[in-house]
Amino acid sequence: MRPILFLLKPDFFDKDCNESAVYFCPNSALIEGILSYYPEIIAYLDIRYVDFTRPRKKIIEFLGEDNQLCPTLIISLNNPNSQAFEKYDSFYFTTDVKVIADFFCKEFFIGKWHV
Repeated sequence: MRPILFLLKPDFFDKDCNESAVYFCPNSALIEGILSYYPEIIAYLDIRYVDFTRPRKKIIEFLGEDNQLCPTLIISLNNPNSQAFEKYDSFYFTTDVKVIADFFCKEFFIGKWHV
């Protein structure tokens, strides 16, 4: 199984904040930035874009109702780079952008997150 990466589509509306404003998810944008720095890793990922509005059924299919945040990275249970991931059913997953970046670094040998 290729790692599955869920990202929010940009230019969404959030009626709870401002009905006329258009938004983007800063965490999804950060991961998009990493992918633009290292486009060679895109071929190894199954990238799926979801709408801002909940329920996010595409994520729920894998992780249930309680785990709909984005970005979300899902990997197989036999992946050796899963130390910081949470287990759900037959997958490991994370919604932490630092953990996603660290996974990309270990899995695809790209640059490390600099603090």
